[in-house]
Amino acid sequence: MDIILTSTITCPKCGHKETELMPTNACQWFYECKSCGEILKPKAGDCCVYCSYATVPCPVIQKEKSCCNHK
Repeated sequence: MDIILTSTITCPKCGHKETELMPTNACQWFYECKSCGEILKPKAGDCCVYCSYATVPCPVIQKEKSCCNHK
């Protein structure tokens, strides 16, 4: 299975969408919206902002199918 490294993250506050390159070796717990400045944090049960707000889950989840916070 090929790992997808880009994902489009959507700000829940203003709806701004931004395509980003995701980190491959760790989960990203914070993301600042480039439009409104809102600091996004993962929703309960998600390991990172990409799993909560983006079109593609983070590479760690794609590869290992388990949350990196709960290893």
